[in-house]
Amino acid sequence: MAENGCKSDHLIFFCNGKKIEEKAVDPEMSLLTYLRTKLLLTGTKLACGEGGCGACTVMVSRYDQHTQKISHISVNACLAPVCSVHGAAVTTVEGIGSTETKLHPVQERIARAHGSQCGFCTPGMVMSMYALLRENGHPSMDELLDAFQGNLCRCTGYRPIIEGYKTFTKMGCPQGQNCCQYRKEPKEATNVLTSAPCDRRSHDRSPGQLLDGEIEPTESDVGVNEAEEEGDSSTGQRVSHERNGCQGNQEDCERNLTEAPAAPKEVVDNNDDSQTGSVKHKLRPEPVNLHIGHDLNANDMEEKGQCKMTTDLYRSQDFTQYDASQEPIFPPELMINYQVFSRSVQFISDRLRWYQPASLGELLDLKSQFPAAKIVVGNTEIGIEVKFKGCVYPVLIAASHISELSQIRLTEGGAHIGASATLTAVNNFLKECIVDLPEWQMRSFKAMVDMLHWFSGTQIRNVACVGGNIMTGSPISDLNPLFMAGECILHVASMKGIRTLPMGENFYAGYRKTVLEPDEVLTAIFVPFTSEREHFYGFKQSPRKEDDIAIVNAGMKVCFRENSIKVQDLRLAYGGMAKTTVMATKTMEQLLHREWNNDILEVACRYLPEDLPLFPGAPGGRETYRQSLALSFFFKFYLRVLQDLKNSNNLSNLPSIPLDHQSVISKPEEHDFKSTQLFEEVPSSQPEFDLVGRPVMHTSALQQTTGEAVYLDDIPRIENELHMAIVFSQEAHAKILSIDFTDALSVVGVVDVVTHKDVPGSNKVNFIPEDLYAVDRVTCMGQIVAAVVAQTKAIAQRAAKLVKLEYDTLEATITLEDALAKGNFMGEPKYVIVGDVKTALSQADHVITGDCKVGAQEHFYMETQQAIAIPRKEDAEIEIVTSDQNPTLTQISVADALGIKRHKVICRCKRIGGGFGGKETRAGIYASAAAVAAKKVHRPVRLVMDRDEDMRSSGARSSVLGRYKVGCTKEGRILGLELVLAINAGNTVDLSDAVCMYTLMVLDNVYRIPNLHATGYVCETNLPSFTAMRGFGSPQSYLITESWLFDIAQTCGISQREVHEINFLRPPHELSIMNQCWEDWSIPRCWHMCLDRSDYDRRREDVDRYNKENRWRKRGLAITPTKFGIGVHPKFINQGGALVHIYSDGSVLISHGGVEMGQGLHTKMIQVASRSLGVPQGLIYISETNTDKVPNTSATAGSVGSDINGAAVKNACDKLMKRLNKYKAANPTGSWEEWVSAAYFDRVSLSALGSYEMIDDLDFDFASRSGRQYFYLCFGVAVSEVEIDCLTGDHELLRTDIVMDVGRSLNPAVDIGQIEGSFVQGYGMFVLEDYYHSTEGRLLTSGPGTYKIPGFRDIPKEFNVYLLDRAPNPKAICSSKAVGEPPLFLAASAFFAIKDAIISARVDAGLSRVFRLDTPACSEWIRMACEDQFTQQFKEPEEGSYKPFFVRT
Repeated sequence: MAENGCKSDHLIFFCNGKKIEEKAVDPEMSLLTYLRTKLLLTGTKLACGEGGCGACTVMVSRYDQHTQKISHISVNACLAPVCSVHGAAVTTVEGIGSTETKLHPVQERIARAHGSQCGFCTPGMVMSMYALLRENGHPSMDELLDAFQGNLCRCTGYRPIIEGYKTFTKMGCPQGQNCCQYRKEPKEATNVLTSAPCDRRSHDRSPGQLLDGEIEPTESDVGVNEAEEEGDSSTGQRVSHERNGCQGNQEDCERNLTEAPAAPKEVVDNNDDSQTGSVKHKLRPEPVNLHIGHDLNANDMEEKGQCKMTTDLYRSQDFTQYDASQEPIFPPELMINYQVFSRSVQFISDRLRWYQPASLGELLDLKSQFPAAKIVVGNTEIGIEVKFKGCVYPVLIAASHISELSQIRLTEGGAHIGASATLTAVNNFLKECIVDLPEWQMRSFKAMVDMLHWFSGTQIRNVACVGGNIMTGSPISDLNPLFMAGECILHVASMKGIRTLPMGENFYAGYRKTVLEPDEVLTAIFVPFTSEREHFYGFKQSPRKEDDIAIVNAGMKVCFRENSIKVQDLRLAYGGMAKTTVMATKTMEQLLHREWNNDILEVACRYLPEDLPLFPGAPGGRETYRQSLALSFFFKFYLRVLQDLKNSNNLSNLPSIPLDHQSVISKPEEHDFKSTQLFEEVPSSQPEFDLVGRPVMHTSALQQTTGEAVYLDDIPRIENELHMAIVFSQEAHAKILSIDFTDALSVVGVVDVVTHKDVPGSNKVNFIPEDLYAVDRVTCMGQIVAAVVAQTKAIAQRAAKLVKLEYDTLEATITLEDALAKGNFMGEPKYVIVGDVKTALSQADHVITGDCKVGAQEHFYMETQQAIAIPRKEDAEIEIVTSDQNPTLTQISVADALGIKRHKVICRCKRIGGGFGGKETRAGIYASAAAVAAKKVHRPVRLVMDRDEDMRSSGARSSVLGRYKVGCTKEGRILGLELVLAINAGNTVDLSDAVCMYTLMVLDNVYRIPNLHATGYVCETNLPSFTAMRGFGSPQSYLITESWLFDIAQTCGISQREVHEINFLRPPHELSIMNQCWEDWSIPRCWHMCLDRSDYDRRREDVDRYNKENRWRKRGLAITPTKFGIGVHPKFINQGGALVHIYSDGSVLISHGGVEMGQGLHTKMIQVASRSLGVPQGLIYISETNTDKVPNTSATAGSVGSDINGAAVKNACDKLMKRLNKYKAANPTGSWEEWVSAAYFDRVSLSALGSYEMIDDLDFDFASRSGRQYFYLCFGVAVSEVEIDCLTGDHELLRTDIVMDVGRSLNPAVDIGQIEGSFVQGYGMFVLEDYYHSTEGRLLTSGPGTYKIPGFRDIPKEFNVYLLDRAPNPKAICSSKAVGEPPLFLAASAFFAIKDAIISARVDAGLSRVFRLDTPACSEWIRMACEDQFTQQFKEPEEGSYKPFFVRT
């Protein structure tokens, strides 16, 4: 087919039902780029560019002539080449529904369940769910969660997404076990999803039998649950009817549901003024499944002296019914002309040839012509290599349409799997075989299915193929160890013929190299059955459970002699232990012919380190952990095989398995998702139009689910617009000797380049000035050196990589520890001194010293740093569109850089896809760089950073090192503390000086520290400047405080709970370390409510009992309090502004100084205005944040956005109402529109400015510790329970209960969403998100492939949030409190629960209960803290004796 020369075929596919024919397609272009730039379908988002976040998910549908079926799969559009959809139908979020026509139920349910906050990830969530429903109309909960393995969200905490979509599942019926789905008698029930009969198989099952694909109902799925407390009982709770989850007769289920008695409403005694604020319950509701608990109907009456609590966040009864028969049909043309689209095609450009052969013969012919050509199926590896590794492949051959390579079939001895078969297809096939064939034959199949479950995300598995996994030769491939252990046979072919070869220890000739000849093609792999005497298992440990690459993995198979426990054959294959997948050949040889007993374990532990050596500084790092995992995996294999032998044979001489080892063998207990969200109802007397206190849906939620919500890069291209790519420093510290732009300027499409010489004003920007463009020196990798401006983003990025910089390298300081040791400080140290620490320590019963380091955290907002600079033709005006938390600071920076006054710079922002502090100061730098470029070329310039560029340059949360000496009494009471806190600032000070001050000011959290000497250092390192992030220093400070408190508890032999209670601050009798007498101290109420709600005492006993019974799996339980001060220093920041217009038709337009970034700020402002004006929500609109509407705005940060802007909105509304009162009085029965009209015709201004400054003076002086520190405090308490695997460091978060004081909530749905999202982000900070650099200063965790934020299955299996009742806050708008940042530290309860579990393992091993555990408490740290006979074989090398592969900075 290559004989056609350079002629390119037409690309034909359908998109949202419309035929697309591209005559000159660029084969380098991704499907995502084509959708966004060619078809202008911007609902599909670019967030990572590597298939790791799911924001770009679309559905691709194809017709298979052989099966005569249509398949629907979710796909990452950022990785899929547009050429790959030839002959397919693509569906984007715009294609399934819109607010202008009709919402699809998938769109509606995530919105109404409050599952969309910033909304940037929402279209991807919608399309993952939609693709699942199109392929499987009745998914189980496991299938639902599997569908989201490739999707990430940084805002919501996932709970509301699961909750909204659970209504589509089999478990969505409120009758649970009573649903007709589970009835044993046959019933011709109509399925509301498809109008098809209910599954008739049910009448054939025996009692209790489950059908294929069904999930066993649990008590929590039953419509009526029983609960008892202190002799009182309830008949149950009424639960919501989740539409369309039921597969049976919905009318029957609805009728049964309405007949179920309602649970009595929880009643709180308002007259209880005790210190603890104890809550009296008529009923303590049992936690319920996520999809229920929203219709626990309360009595409408309000009893005197009582407030009503509710869980009604939304009404699922109002969900639109899903009818699968109404889905769009597959384009008939693609079915009728199937043969046409199955023909060979080629797409050719100047840089790339894409061939898509239709037969194996054509493929082999192409490979003989182009031996160096890469074969592509899913592009999941090649796409990464091209984008991130700079690989160039002039010829690509797509093998996805060759039927011979996609076939999967059973043969006499095993399974023949075509090399192009997708992992999803393989997984489905193997699952079917496991059901149909004898267990002993399927042991290798079972291991592969188990491994595939954790292999990447669903979108990747849908397109990635088995052959690609083998031929890529990744040393951490999940499947290759199984193939090698399973003695699989590979089939390869070329024009010279075909041959087979074993996939053994000699298949890989080196790193990512196989023994195949350049012109050979892998056509299939044969996976043999196992015999009855063979036992097969696979193992994997990764930083995050789902969608993550392995640290170490393994495949192990043993075969025994007939009627014997002697080893006849053994295969041990490991990944992650060398540059290729390797076989442990010495160990295998030594274990042959030995009996399967404890001796074999001892021999294996002796020889495995020889087979799998890792020298200090080996690629990948974590050397001792990886070696320990290798032994731990074999130990697990040994025990599991031993149990298999006991179960299947009557063999003598089998060693016994200790009872406390059973957890290694048994599958971890599965936990259904459950949740409760409890909050105060508004009074029944509150008018319907008054939205304050109601769980109102995010105002943009529906637009976010349909792709209509416009983010910066969704703005249509402006005429003559150019794109900008930044040239970043590739050295951590160096002098710039020269810059050569010759090659970059020679690229067709490049317009110009920009350096510091092109800055017309000041090259120093930001509120603490720093270089915009580097001048003669760089101080970190990722620093802006120059920029390239070109016709397209791709051209600009390609040219930027061609810029040549010559450096004179200087000594660099990379780690915080090195900076502290060198004395690399920014400014003078800061001190907090209280009392006489020296005397206090001398009088202490115990003096404890230790270190604790809180690691850095990446913001990982879904929308990267972006800006559009639009120069005007006159008077040097410029408009900046920015993704920004602080438009005024951006306005200032741009004005300074351009040398103009601020009134000529307009900054506007519609919404941003997440910020978390990362866009408070850094966004202005990128906007200023774009503005300088636009000024130079006199054309609009768009800068949209890729994920890796953003992460490598924009900074993160500061790491903090704490070194402490604390003295206490033998009872555990704190006497004195010496503390050093070192803050990693990076290469500029930015906000680090303020962060340092905050860490010192708040370090006492909720405790009394009578004597204190604390020192804070701001340390300079050669890393990108660290900056603000949610919590602003308090999470780091609190974690260190809780760590030394934890040490006190262990040293004194008391519980974690006791050490907290002994040391609680007791205002007003006691002052904080900053001499503050705190008011409205609700910690006692939150504490006791959380203990009660979480059933802490009983669960503490259960955890202790579990740990006594299990050696290798442990559970931990921890309770953690927090306080968070509201009020930003310096005090001038605490002001808000608003502009409110009332138009003559009665509609209202609001502008205010805050930025909507997912926290529901605009929603809350509309709620405030609805109350103030007395009008319904539909009359009020907020368009955007704009500096020419509201000037001198404060950053949307510090959690004060609702406070300052809400009060400003109210102030403006009050002014307007004062003007309208005259017309209301004159026409008391008139309408709002009539009053407005009358005022307008009376020439009354219907526009008002509102302003607000926080009511109390924030006059705190840090040096003297005098004045008012905060306006008010937020409080919260959380209890978390975890389970850890002591052999691997893996863990599971079983349950979290949170009690949060949010005052009188403005919007319970938004506030609960903020609490959950903040907790999960904090959980990532303290447990999962490992942030590290090379020793040269290059960030190695620069995208979702290496940096792991929590996913769907990482959240607590039971997630309960309770808003403290009867806690109005008179110091903020509508008696509310801030909520964005305060809950984050509560996630430390998970960290300390892990530490609690580790202690049990250490006690079993005879080790000290006091030990150091830094954050994040990743699997490596958990495993190595659980020291045992396996870890003790490997010693950490001395620091400084080798060059580590990476360092945690």
